[in-house]
Amino acid sequence: MSVGPDTVWIMLPARLNRLTVEEAADRYVELVRAKTSTGALSPATAELYARDVATFVRLAGPERVLDDLTGEDVDAVLLAFARKPDERRRAAESPGAAGTRNTGGTGGTGAGTQSAASQGRFRRSVSALFKHAALAGWVQLNPMAAASVTARERGGLRAERRALTKEQAEGLIGAARSPAEEPARRRDQRTDARDALIVLLLATVGPRVSELVRADVEDFYTNDGVRYWRIFGKGGRTRDVPLPRDVAEAFDAYLAVRAASQEKALLLSWRGRRLARGDVQGVIDRVQRRVEPGRRRSVTPHGLRHTTATHLLADGTDMDAVRRVLGHSDLSTLGRYRDELPGELEVAMRAHPLLRGPRGGADGAHGAKLGGTGESADGSADGSAPVADRRSREVGDRSRDEDG
Repeated sequence: MSVGPDTVWIMLPARLNRLTVEEAADRYVELVRAKTSTGALSPATAELYARDVATFVRLAGPERVLDDLTGEDVDAVLLAFARKPDERRRAAESPGAAGTRNTGGTGGTGAGTQSAASQGRFRRSVSALFKHAALAGWVQLNPMAAASVTARERGGLRAERRALTKEQAEGLIGAARSPAEEPARRRDQRTDARDALIVLLLATVGPRVSELVRADVEDFYTNDGVRYWRIFGKGGRTRDVPLPRDVAEAFDAYLAVRAASQEKALLLSWRGRRLARGDVQGVIDRVQRRVEPGRRRSVTPHGLRHTTATHLLADGTDMDAVRRVLGHSDLSTLGRYRDELPGELEVAMRAHPLLRGPRGGADGAHGAKLGGTGESADGSADGSAPVADRRSREVGDRSRDEDG
């Protein structure tokens, strides 16, 4: 065949494999689960993808051909998911549910409906499926490009998923470190030391609950007199976090009474089995009942993760250090974990940079009226906020800018 300057080359489309939605989903989920063996995905993340893809199959129709789905079809699936009852929240909000907590607050979406975070996660899962389908030759065009339905803006986390105040956190930690008034009748059923360690780790180190229940005794080691926890996090990443002295002492106290078991897991039930994710919330709720009412507030393990981030940042801890403690891959994620604390706006205005002059400005005069010595209400001589409070405000502003 002769090729001349006027020869026109035609690019033939790749051979299309017209799989049904169910067939494509099965192949994709198999691939996703295989990634856990290489550490590219954590088992928990892989199961979330699998669950979302299974939901997509039910809503789109298992027998339909994947390549036949259009942007309008994807929109219909996304809307159907948004209206789909959230069984987990509906069970928690039912009047007869044990340990029912108030789910009110700014993050509510109505009884039993999907939260904005869940809708966003589902959309990302579907998008990942179609991205792979386009590369694998299961669809000619990715319909996500024509989909227009997006999750509404998040209205904020539910109250129990936000950070505790300093007083509330101290109340929870104090209750965890105090033995229960009515210990279990059998010695092997006493879990005070274990519960104290769980609360202290969640409130001061801020692990994900999946990281906590996956922890083994051998993940903790001592280097130069400091106890470390090697945390196996998302995406196969590990981080070594030094434990505060009080937490290290709680760790040693728990090991001294930990039930003899062949199980390598750190946290055991009184039956000697690895603690499950749902058991951790039960521990927190049990300890909360011992907190005095004025300092008590329902909180989830994720809320205690927010508590760690918020109070470390408020105390002036370097942002990158906090990021490494929490196991985030970048600083922009950290901004979403820094919750507002009561009184921080008052501190910011009391130490306004435009009003700090040689005479102390209006704040200095106000401080003299309060204390008679030129001190402000917070005890600083020039009417400015303490260094930690100023750093807290600066850190909060930076993290919000990076998040936005």
